[in-house]
Amino acid sequence: MSKIIAIAESINIMSKTIGPAMKDRNPGPIQEMALAEAKAGADFLDVNIGPARKDGAELMPWLVETIHAVVDLPLSLDTTNMEAMEAGLQAHTKGARPLVNSVSCQADRMESGIALVKKHNALMVGLLWGSDGMPRDVNERAALAVDLIYHANEAGIPNEDIFIDPIATPIMGEINQLKACTEFMQMLAEIAPGCRSIVGLSNVSNGAPTELRPFLNRAYLLMLYKNGLYSAILDAYDAEIMALCRGEHPEIFDLVNRMMDGKAVDIGSLTPEQRAYARSVNVLTGNVLFSNSWLDD
Repeated sequence: MSKIIAIAESINIMSKTIGPAMKDRNPGPIQEMALAEAKAGADFLDVNIGPARKDGAELMPWLVETIHAVVDLPLSLDTTNMEAMEAGLQAHTKGARPLVNSVSCQADRMESGIALVKKHNALMVGLLWGSDGMPRDVNERAALAVDLIYHANEAGIPNEDIFIDPIATPIMGEINQLKACTEFMQMLAEIAPGCRSIVGLSNVSNGAPTELRPFLNRAYLLMLYKNGLYSAILDAYDAEIMALCRGEHPEIFDLVNRMMDGKAVDIGSLTPEQRAYARSVNVLTGNVLFSNSWLDD
């Protein structure tokens, strides 16, 4: 089993500890988190400052330099502020190539985002969010991906530098959207050879009880991996999900694969851990209606 590239998600302006540290330019909590995520095995650190309309062009490079003072990991720079993005890319001098998170399919954002990626020789997340918003199904996702990749290629960005994000949606929302994301992941290698894939994994469990969210995240990671997932933005503090990214627990991979292939599984014969995965897969595929008691015997 190949490794899943893990992009740690927690350096986020919405965090109750990291947000104030960003505002106050307090490096301590940020560097502590960067070190912990690096120790956990993260391959990239996502640095999310949101729109950052007021001071993004100063905040993002400060964050890049603050983090790179203690770790050399490449960063996924996450903002809709293109001025802040460029300032962060200019400051990113350590580690491997940075990841621009993200370039959407909206006409007013695609051109400027691709230009920045090319100018700074960065990797890019191609977010399948179009001018009309969320794609409705797998076919709209495919059409958006083809268009985005075409424009990136025209600018000289090869498929291998593009991470396509089909947008994972919460299980508590429309199950057909979640199924479309799963299905698209299987199609990507055919419609865009060489492109990599990425997903914001924690989105799938948004709205679920906090203590139950990891079960959904872990199961969905393996479902997407079965369909070719290359990388995920995830909770690096979840030791089990990091173990899965390293290819550990092959028996769990096998269980999820069998269920995804439509093979019968006797849930009663499974270990408690395996039952949690099996029940989560049944919910995430729409075979069982989601409720907060989906793990209960």
